Amino acid sequence: MNKMTTPADISAGETLSTDVIIIGAGPVGLFAVFELGLLDLKAHLVDILDKPGGQCAELYPEKPIYDIPAYPVISGQELTDRLMEQIKPFEPTLHLNEMVVELQRTEDDTKWRVVTDAGTTMEAPAIFIAAGGGSFMPKRPPLQGLEEYEGKSVFYAVRQMEQFRGRNLLIAGGGDSALDWTINLQPLAEKITLVHHRDGFRGHPDSVNKVKALAEAGKID
Repeated sequence: MNKMTTPADISAGETLSTDVIIIGAGPVGLFAVFELGLLDLKAHLVDILDKPGGQCAELYPEKPIYDIPAYPVISGQELTDRLMEQIKPFEPTLHLNEMVVELQRTEDDTKWRVVTDAGTTMEAPAIFIAAGGGSFMPKRPPLQGLEEYEGKSVFYAVRQMEQFRGRNLLIAGGGDSALDWTINLQPLAEKITLVHHRDGFRGHPDSVNKVKALAEAGKID
């Protein structure tokens, strides 16, 4: 039976050996397992999150994604689930909730040695770094007492769109994430106000055009 190997299957203090160590279990890291598997190479993945999928699974599991080949639209969580299904036959080992704290060559200079903050030690001839944006830390506004409202009325990610139905929302930002959530939450929210520090936006032109059209139609501020 094909299965994912987890650290629970590994003896304490054991130095693990594999063909490739992948740092980052987002979509790129997961797909690398598939490509390596076709070459009959085994992989261990390390990710600081408690689940695979990276930004797609952590920050916008329900957000529609439109730029994945062969999928006109797919959510972040669905993309992650399909990638996990795709790599299952190659039995990768997942080290979740772990951060790489040491990377160096072995004494004989034939492999790389990786050590995580959980004490896991791995060695492999090759390292594949798919860290993306790295570990996710919210960019908190410098407002006193903000912590009291976090998770109640102040949010740094949208994990369940339904929780914003019928609410009065203010979205701060001018990049793709802010524009996409303005577009996707508009049908659910009672009112949406988009705030950005300048006139121009950093998002895709198509998203910018859609947001401007919503504003001109009086559907957002």
